[in-house]
Amino acid sequence: MKIVMMGTGTFAEPTFRKLLAAGENVVGLVTQPTKETGRKVGSTRQTGTGLSAMAAVAGVPTTQPESINTPEGLAALAAWEPDLLVVAAYGQILKPAVIDLPKLGAINVHASLLPKYRGASPIAHAIKNGETETGVTIIRIRPGLDSGEMLAKVAVTIEPHETTGELEARLGPLGADLCLAVLQDLKRGEVLGFFQVEALVTKAPKFAKEMGEIDWLKPAAAIQCHIRAMQPWPTPFTFLFRPQKDGVRVLILKSEAMPGYGESGLISAGLIVGTGHGRLRVLELQPAGKKRMPAEEFLNGNVLPPGSRFARESYRSS
Repeated sequence: MKIVMMGTGTFAEPTFRKLLAAGENVVGLVTQPTKETGRKVGSTRQTGTGLSAMAAVAGVPTTQPESINTPEGLAALAAWEPDLLVVAAYGQILKPAVIDLPKLGAINVHASLLPKYRGASPIAHAIKNGETETGVTIIRIRPGLDSGEMLAKVAVTIEPHETTGELEARLGPLGADLCLAVLQDLKRGEVLGFFQVEALVTKAPKFAKEMGEIDWLKPAAAIQCHIRAMQPWPTPFTFLFRPQKDGVRVLILKSEAMPGYGESGLISAGLIVGTGHGRLRVLELQPAGKKRMPAEEFLNGNVLPPGSRFARESYRSS
């Protein structure tokens, strides 16, 4: 069976690695263009080894079209004469001409328990929404966003302080193992798919950079989930305002929700911040131009007069 791998970033790497290690006949790799500094080119997904680097070591030919759905992209794919496409976090919606090219079609390794969280950012949306469980689903790719029949599924618990990046690192290998199992079943012709229940569908669109900003009017528990979900992208940020001073951009990287009451955004002793409901203790943060640091280290080097607060960029201190 001739397989073409399609993917980008750390979630896809374990699947590609295991296909190669299992001796599968991987005849090509399609991955997003390499992101160039200062230009809006390529993928924003976090990268580890890099699929193109892995392919070079393994001697697998690679193509990086800006769109696989163009005549040029389709021609490059057709030249490999694939029997099956294996897709993981590729980052482009495949049109019917691509899906129909291999005789066995295409399967996708998707990082959610479908039909929940269809879209580009399923892990981050699950954490942001306070889910305690997620997983990986292998689906047949059909026209439409993550709407194909489910071939296999595995669930995992989301740890209370786990970030998107940390959870992705756990789900990638699970997805790879599940994909390899489905692949063996496909070879034997033993895969029976199950249709998704449309009434249970939820969406997980990609986040824009500005969506990382923290809204201190929300409940502390929701802010804590937001902080976890926005790492590594687009990063959870706010602005520190001290009386009579301009705001300084700060990343809030680790926190814990706690009971009590405080004015939204107002900072009290121990870097405890009031929210719309409850309070949030900041445990780790990173001021602009500085390193990541524990709250204690930050407080040792910074004076926070009464009235200091975290707020959105539009806030101005008096």
